[in-house]
Amino acid sequence: MDIAKRYFLEVAYNGTAYHGWQVQKNANSVQEVLNKALSTICRENIETLGCGRTDTGVHARQLFAHFDLTGDAEVMDPRFLLSLNSLLPYDISAKAIVNVHSDAHARFDALSRSYEYHIHFKKDPFKHNLSWLIRDIPDLEMMNKAAEIIKGYTDFSCFSKSNTQTFTNNCRISDAKWVKKDDGMVFYISADRFLRNMVRAIVGTLMRVGKGEIVPHDIRAIIESKDRSNAGESVPACGLYLTEITYPYLRNSQSLTYNSNHGKS
Repeated sequence: MDIAKRYFLEVAYNGTAYHGWQVQKNANSVQEVLNKALSTICRENIETLGCGRTDTGVHARQLFAHFDLTGDAEVMDPRFLLSLNSLLPYDISAKAIVNVHSDAHARFDALSRSYEYHIHFKKDPFKHNLSWLIRDIPDLEMMNKAAEIIKGYTDFSCFSKSNTQTFTNNCRISDAKWVKKDDGMVFYISADRFLRNMVRAIVGTLMRVGKGEIVPHDIRAIIESKDRSNAGESVPACGLYLTEITYPYLRNSQSLTYNSNHGKS
């Protein structure tokens, strides 16, 4: 009986043409396209499991998925990624692959996840579906004051999509800040985990602060209410990017350096 080997695959994608990461009925997803390409090149049925899920139209500069391989496909050969990318469409890229311990898990072993939300103020054809175009410039200083308040909480029920099957709505946010750019601004946020629609709901709420509809201190009442209807609207998906996932056994995630002494604690 063949012993399966587990691999972590790092991918990036433009999510405009997809109904999110996760396989679903009657809708095109990134995971489905990736599974088909891997199954073709490995000559066996491959089902990936991602570090999380992105919604329709959301992008990823870095997403990890693990899969098991029982056959003899030479996936660690540098030519494997070249072949895999030749099967993938232009908007999905396989960046790196590494052999990991058999119980390594792309979702449950992740220590942190980071997102960016991009906003621009002037019409730009090269940012269409890649950033949110708004007319009025919000108050970045006020939004950062509100973002700092958010970091002091853990229960984010008010920012969660309703009727989700989560055990807890608690998250530990380690970073949340707005940064001005020449042609717009970017919101950076990192946490140990995120709820469905959480980042887009946070950005929508902070935008209310930036527009002067509420003051930073009002964020406390919104979070403590645990009521989604009290928070701001979800902003468009086009500006959201999953940018980084960290693991205890992957050093320097860009090169996927693997610690062969890895053992789950």
